[in-house]
Parts: sequence; C-alpha cells; structure tokens
Amino acid sequence: MNVIHKPASRQSRQAHQHWERGVAQSRKGQWGEALRAFEAALKIAPKDDVYLVNAAKAALESDRIEQALDYSLRALARNPASEVALFIRVAALQRMQNHAETLAYLQSVPEERRNNREYWSALGCALQNTGKQQEAITAFMEALTIQMDDAITHYRMGISFYEMQLKEEASECFRTGLVLGLGANALHVHGMLAYAERENCRWVQAAEEEANMRSMVDALDDTARVMTAPFAHVTLTDDPLHQLKACRLMSNNFADIKPVVRRERVRHGERIRVGYVSADFHQHATSVLMAEVFEHHDRSRFEVFLYSHGPDDKTPMRQRIEAAAEHFVELAGASDQDIAQRIADDQLDLLIDLKGYTAQNRMGVFARRPAPVQATYLGFPGTTGSTFIDYIIGDPVVTPLAHEAHFSEKIAQLPVCYQPNDRQRPRPQPMDRKAAGLPEDALVLCGFNQAYKISPEVLDVWCGFLRDIPNAVLWLLDWHGQARPHLEEELSVRGVDLARIRWAPRLGLADHINRTQLADIFIDAWPCNAHTTASDALWAGLPVVTFMGQTFASRVAGSLLNAVGLSELATESLAAYRAKVLALAADPAERARIRAQLAEARDQAPLFDSARYTADLEQLLERMVVRRDHGARATHLAAIDARPA
Repeated sequence: MNVIHKPASRQSRQAHQHWERGVAQSRKGQWGEALRAFEAALKIAPKDDVYLVNAAKAALESDRIEQALDYSLRALARNPASEVALFIRVAALQRMQNHAETLAYLQSVPEERRNNREYWSALGCALQNTGKQQEAITAFMEALTIQMDDAITHYRMGISFYEMQLKEEASECFRTGLVLGLGANALHVHGMLAYAERENCRWVQAAEEEANMRSMVDALDDTARVMTAPFAHVTLTDDPLHQLKACRLMSNNFADIKPVVRRERVRHGERIRVGYVSADFHQHATSVLMAEVFEHHDRSRFEVFLYSHGPDDKTPMRQRIEAAAEHFVELAGASDQDIAQRIADDQLDLLIDLKGYTAQNRMGVFARRPAPVQATYLGFPGTTGSTFIDYIIGDPVVTPLAHEAHFSEKIAQLPVCYQPNDRQRPRPQPMDRKAAGLPEDALVLCGFNQAYKISPEVLDVWCGFLRDIPNAVLWLLDWHGQARPHLEEELSVRGVDLARIRWAPRLGLADHINRTQLADIFIDAWPCNAHTTASDALWAGLPVVTFMGQTFASRVAGSLLNAVGLSELATESLAAYRAKVLALAADPAERARIRAQLAEARDQAPLFDSARYTADLEQLLERMVVRRDHGARATHLAAIDARPA
C-alpha cells in the first residue's frame, strides 16, 4: 500500500518509524509482523487514519478479520471518503462470507462515492452471493461501463449468468475474461468454461477448454499455488493422477495458514466427539442422504456436533437435521478463523468435511487443523490433494486400496457402500407411461444424467443402442433449455430420428421416483456416473447398467449396484457395457427378476439400511479415533464387516 506519510513532531516521528517498519514487513508479505508495527504506531497516534488503514490491511491479510473490521471502521470514522478503508471493510465481510451484511453496507454507501469500478464490482459480488443474480449483472455492467477491459468483472458476471442457467452467456463472459487476461485465475476459469460448455453440450468448445485445463495443470510445478476449479477436473476426466495434481495445486493456497490454538483432549472412556461441517443442512441432496445417519447415531457412544455455515431455508428438512443433532451450531457469516477456533474449543476427536471443493466450502477451516483427526466424506467425489485432511471415506469399489496413489488422504473404507441413503424417501407409486409422455410399447432407455456428464463418446454409444434396438426410445432430462437444442443437433448428426427422444422436465423427488420406474433400463454415463440419481433409480426398481473407470466419480454407480446385490450390472469396459444393455433389452424376464430383487432391496439391502450403514460408519470413525488415542498416525483402513454371514 503506497501511502505518503510525513511526521509532524518528535512523537509522531516515533510512530512514523513503526509505520515504516510495518510497510517494509508488508512488502515482504510478513503481515503479522506488519500488523504489530502498525499497532505500535497507533499506540502513539491512535487517530492517524493512514496508520488505521494500514493496520486494517495487515489484519485482513493476516486473517484477523475482526481486527480488520475494527480498524477499517475507525479509519472510515476519521475519513469517510477513504476508498481504501471502505474496500478493506468489504473484503473483511466477504472473507467471513457474511454476504447479507456486505450487501447492506455497500447499499448504504452515499451516491457520490459510487463512481468507481471497484464499488460496482463489489456490489455485484454481494448481490451474486445473496442470490440476486439479475441485479448482480446490472451492477457488473455498471462496473464495465467505467472500465470495459476489467477481466475479473467479466468473469464474475459470467458466474451470475451461470447461476441463472444461461450457460451460453456465462461461457462468453468467461471467454472474454480469459482474452483480457486473468493471470493466476486463468486455470480456474478454463475449468469453469469447460464445465459450462459441457453443460451447454457444445462439445467442440468444451474439448478445447478441457485440453487447456489439462495442459496448464501438467505444466505447473507441484508446489504452485493456483485456483484450479477442482470439480471440473474430477468430473470431466478419468485420469486420477491428473485429478490429484489439480486438487493439490488448489490446496497449496492454504499452505501458509497456521493452526488454531487447540487443547488436546485425552479420552478416558468418554463418548467420541465427532463434528460435521457443511453449508447444506437444509433442503439439499447432502441432507437428503445424511438425515437418517444423524438420526441413527448412537448417542451413548458418540457426541455429534453439526456446524452449519449455510442458509436456514426454514424447510422440514432443516428442522429434521436440527432435531437429529445433539449440538447444532449456527456459524453462517463467521470467518474461517472463527469457525476453526469454535470447533477447536469444542475439543472434538474427529471433524468431517461434507463439502470438498464444492460451492460454499470452508476448506480454510480444515487448513487450520481444529481437530486432531480430519476426514472428507460424501460431498466431493475425489481427493482434496491436501496435507490437512487425514482420511477420505470410501468403500472397496470407489476407493480400492490399490488406488492409494490417487489420493493425498489415507483411504478409510466402509464395508459395503460409501453413500448413505434415506429409507424415508418417497416409495414409488403407480403411474402410467402416457402421463409421462412415453409410448406404451417402447423399450425405454433412461439417461437421466445432467448434461455435463453426456460426452460425444457417451452419446455415440447411446445412439448405437437406438440403432440396435428398433423399438427403443431414449429418455433424457431437460436439465436447462440451452443444452437441449445442441444435444438434439448432435443426435440428428448421428442419424437419430428425434421422435425417438423423450424429454423429462425437472420434478420434485416423489414425482421423479414415480416416473423413473416407467423406464426399462437406466443407462449410465461416464467418466462421471450418476450418483444420487442412480440410487433414486434403484429405489424406483429400475435396473442400472454402468461403466466403471479409474476415478472415484466413475465408480459410484458400481458401488451402489454392489450394495443391492447387482454387481454384474457394473461393467469395466465399453464392450461389456454395450453387451449388458443389449442383453437386458432382449430379456424381459431378466429385467423383471431384477425389478423384483430391487423391490425387496428397499427393505433388505445394505444400500437402503440406514441403521446398518450408521453402525458401519461409527465403527470406522472409532477406528480412526482409537489410532489417534494410541498415538498412531493415520493409515489406510481396509473394510471390516463384523456381522455373521
């Protein structure tokens, strides 16, 4: 921060010397030392607005968010026109993910102080983070009116278009940002662009961006610190070592974060304290899967803490999750540092991340090591690439021990399937095909995967099924309006009569399960399988055929099939996948047998037995904690099933 500051007296010269030392330390990136120097200056001259602004900046950079807010507020009281102090305050509020307060603060700024790009860009981000995407785009356009070549504003505007399901507009914004130059953010945006183009089913453009993101990762040293859009890498590729490197590059951004102060707890037979951290304790897929696990936790052995940093949507699911927890801790709007310190003060034995590198994650909390044992689970289908997560919770199919080199974490295997399921979900009710727009006499191939999972290779195989099965129709999700015309164009290029394509709108869970049972075979995509969608299909009684690859995301449906006793439907080559689908298509008796088995599975199979699943999970968590109790480091934990055969 280049600020001219001249001392006016001997006392102020002493303060000035402290300030100069702080500036020197800040230029070296030693923000903690810089903050101490600026605070020494403030002890002598507590009302000096230059010292206050510098202290606010140093506090922000050294992750002392409350101090940054305090110093910036004091600086603004001294000099209300200070743009530097204003944006330090905004940055501190954003760091806390306190989006509503950030927005309210920016909207309170007087009109005469809004005539700069930084203000409109910050306002756009605050509107974006509070779900007001159309208003955010308007704010970003104001910023671009002032500075049209600002790359980061084009990118941020693309995020708002993306959230509005306007993927093509999002792609153009991402592409413009890349052309203008995004520096260290370029790799992340190439990943976002690849993902958006796959969602658009614009495969030529997607392939170009996938190649860009792969080559950029390959060119970087393992110690580089860059944003990488990990979700794009783990869902669009079947290269586990590439995924590991992309996630490691992302985790390197946390390398300088210091652990919070934590007092070790020595257990003497007390209950295990386990905490789960998520932004999704509301009506969300994670809560739908986890609700019964929280309800079935054995409170005589486990003291369960749920740390919520997401919204309260006031739904029955939110109420159900809160009721299931012994301790439900609301931390929305708190900084990573404050959340980590709160968790450390609770003296947990084990902390579990339910987000990975998905939206609204708090990996920065885990980087601060608030618990002696830390694991990642369920929310992200791959490694974190980090040094601060000890275990990844999987199973013998998604995380075989032979794949240990694919993960930075130690593998901890559940005995059957890593994915929990809620037996309280709606059971399928009778429905006829006519109501779903399906022909009564057709063989219906259900491809209910999101558009980004459908690649040219996947569609080639699916179109082959239509050629080989004359009475087949392909049933696809109409996920968003922009993908459909591109996908229909690709189908036409492959010689498919569009009358053989049926489109399914997005529906609520009960209606979705009812219609899913009307299909004959669920044909899975790769290298990112159906996950929750596959378990929904099995619950509905629909045979699922999958092709397993080498990565976690490509093996999930195989794990689900194993957990309902249908591992023969999980294939390991494209030839076997094709053969299995064609064989089932020609054998209605076998399809009926599988349906009958799946009907029994709702009440008998491990996949849908939440009580059994929770007991297995507790056994695994206990193994992690007991190792720590004995002073042993994390190690791979192979699946154990202690039940009699």
